[in-house]
Amino acid sequence: MEVFKIVATSRKPLGAYEILEKLGKVIESPKPPTVYRAIDFWLQNGFVHRIESLNAYVVCQADCRHSGSQFMICDDCGLVIEIPVSELPKVIRDGTAQNTFTPSSWNVEVHGLCGLCQSA
Repeated sequence: MEVFKIVATSRKPLGAYEILEKLGKVIESPKPPTVYRAIDFWLQNGFVHRIESLNAYVVCQADCRHSGSQFMICDDCGLVIEIPVSELPKVIRDGTAQNTFTPSSWNVEVHGLCGLCQSA
């Protein structure tokens, strides 16, 4: 539960070793497998997402019952905004159908600047 709390209270995506470092403030001498097992559990149950381009994790901001995610990622401050879309965009659905490909999960990441960083 501590790993989830760490990810949920972070203002930006956290890598596994960042989580491990923060976990070390709560329990004595945690090991990387502890973090990876916890992350796997939360990923499999939809409570946490992996931001592929950052190799980092964020808490699910949607309903935790979707098979895919779309994220807007600020390249300046690291803010991640989850876009609550529960189905694959039409252009990708069409492409998978044309190529007889069946997706099992998906993740779309859009990098740029958030509104606060643009106005700074």
